[in-house]
Amino acid sequence: MRGARTAFVLLAAAALAPALGRAAIAAIPGGSLDPASIPKYQAPLVVPPAMPRVAKIPMPGGKSADYYEIAVRQFEQQVLPPGMPKTTLWGYGAVAQPGTVEQGGSFHAPSFTIEAKWRTPVRVKWINDLVDANGDYLPHLLPVDQTLHWANPPGDCRHPSASGRDCAGRSPEPYRGPVPIVVHVHGAETYEWADGFPEAWYLPAARNIPAGTYTTGSFYQTFRAASPLGADWQPGSAVFEYPNDMRAATLWYHDHTLGMTRLNVVAGPAGFYLLRGGPDDKVLDRKGRPAVLPGPAPALGDPPGTAYYEIPIAIQDRSFRSDGSLFYPSDRAFFEGLEPQQLRIPFIPDEAVYPDGTNLGPSDAAPIWNPEFFGNAIVVNGRTWPYLEVEQRRYRFRLLNGCDSRFLVLKLEGGLPFWWIGTEGGFLPAPLRVEQLLLGPAERADVIVDFGAVPAGTRLRLLNLGPDEPFGGGRPGVEFEPADPETTGQILEFRVVRPRGPDKTTPPDQLVLPTIAPLGAASHTRRLSLNEEESRTLFVETDEAGNVVLDLEGEPFGPTAALLGTLDADGMPVAATWSEAVTENAGVGATEVWEIYNFTADAHPIHIHLVQFQVVDRQALVTDEEGMAVAPAQLLGDPRPPEPWETGFKDTVIAYPGEVTRVKARFDLEGLFVWHCHILEHEDNEMMRPYCVGETAACRQASGPTQPMP
Repeated sequence: MRGARTAFVLLAAAALAPALGRAAIAAIPGGSLDPASIPKYQAPLVVPPAMPRVAKIPMPGGKSADYYEIAVRQFEQQVLPPGMPKTTLWGYGAVAQPGTVEQGGSFHAPSFTIEAKWRTPVRVKWINDLVDANGDYLPHLLPVDQTLHWANPPGDCRHPSASGRDCAGRSPEPYRGPVPIVVHVHGAETYEWADGFPEAWYLPAARNIPAGTYTTGSFYQTFRAASPLGADWQPGSAVFEYPNDMRAATLWYHDHTLGMTRLNVVAGPAGFYLLRGGPDDKVLDRKGRPAVLPGPAPALGDPPGTAYYEIPIAIQDRSFRSDGSLFYPSDRAFFEGLEPQQLRIPFIPDEAVYPDGTNLGPSDAAPIWNPEFFGNAIVVNGRTWPYLEVEQRRYRFRLLNGCDSRFLVLKLEGGLPFWWIGTEGGFLPAPLRVEQLLLGPAERADVIVDFGAVPAGTRLRLLNLGPDEPFGGGRPGVEFEPADPETTGQILEFRVVRPRGPDKTTPPDQLVLPTIAPLGAASHTRRLSLNEEESRTLFVETDEAGNVVLDLEGEPFGPTAALLGTLDADGMPVAATWSEAVTENAGVGATEVWEIYNFTADAHPIHIHLVQFQVVDRQALVTDEEGMAVAPAQLLGDPRPPEPWETGFKDTVIAYPGEVTRVKARFDLEGLFVWHCHILEHEDNEMMRPYCVGETAACRQASGPTQPMP
């Protein structure tokens, strides 16, 4: 959680925050497979097909809904180039079309795209099918830290919760039991019982679940009772519905289980959810005629060999072992850049006993959790460094930063520009010509790239100039070092060929995009805080042999957690853990401004469930010599308007260090939801909070007695 501190500059935008030279300590050695040994551009990009439906089902009022049955399963996939070992992954697929893509089935990571239509509900039976051929549960592919506040099916709690589950565990050993999941459609405006609440997880319906194991999370039964579809929820599954009455948008779906989202998502389960149609999907040309955007995108029933000119592209960073398996750090020494034996401090649940006998009590440092993770190989649509053959014409790309902690700064070789036409919540007010794209984790960009003037036979690459470390803002090569140009600085290769036919699409500079309706005046303003926590019991120094050891005269060990919170009347941050009672409760239909004060060293991509919001502005705060906001918060200078690419609707916003970021949202559906940082390690270790709209049974449950945490 360290980084440079000048905000990103694109076009003619002004600097957004003061510079700071505090070096990152995150290391990216990865597993035993050297990323430089992975041949690049050996396999074509996988273009995710449309997810097969089960049926159209009748709805009240003569409408119908698209019904899906989608399971998450374990399988092998050729992520590394052909000739190298396959990788065991998890991914979603249609139950009626089993097997992997390579076997003619529908299971893949990332998964097939759910194609949704405006005001046509999508109903999905999400099935946890992480079992083997005998029906026995499969353990996790990656090391699960049980000492975090997590789903905790064994119910082995350091601090007992009211339910006996969803609590901080005692065991420092990696969890090897059945895996909980719950699916969140990121950006969807949907009901509380269909949002994928982190404590509404469920285990697979395996035949060998250990006695005494909780098979569902604390809120699963609460939401099942609240759902009109609750009778259809069966062991190992949940049935969610999405009304799709929002603006056409680029959404995506992924796991959201409490305390282990990072591990479940890195293992593979994620996919695009594209909502089309409605008045906010009508694009004109400058003469008022319907515009033609690049297409088609994959659809159900496409014949083999269909040429696609609208393509979703999920960019992820991963690390591998030499046998092809995924690598993820199994101890905190990875983040510190040390060998495990060099980190000579106690971790949960051990006591912090110093050399002189002083005992400061139980350690508050998790043994496995790492504050950030940067993979050293780039995976695009499920393959390392693939290539895409493109014709001399215009293409529409739906770009997703699906990385764990990495901010991307994307650039095309040869000076070819992007035409940025949309973000998470649909179209921008007008097309924006840019040379580079900044995307924080979970952010999306809907862009058009014109290859029409590029000579056939040309090969050009999509590059990444973002850092191989935590991001705090700034310009590549000025405030931070760009990614390794031989590995994580490369994304994808485009191979230009002659067109099959004429390009009849509208030039992007001639597009007239749908009008963005302002949200209107806010009825309430909330002041919120982003916080970083260091150890209260561990003080450390580095000895002459390079070992990190306990020393009462040393510095606090950390970070041990990242937290959200509020700002009190005096401007002091008040951090809160996940388990504390709800502090944000909006009225149904209320429009609010949320002011997010960043007291940490780095930028955070903040995601608010349920709503698509508008970025209002940002404003500098008084900072210390390291560029971190001082408490109490003090505003500095005038507010700065949103960047040009932030002038539409969004569900994720970059909150820079040393600043307050303001967003405005309307809360139309009642229920219990969450807001959090989308750096997955942060989300999994306390940088997530519940919030309510109105009052439901789930809101009353979340506002009950607080559960003590260290």
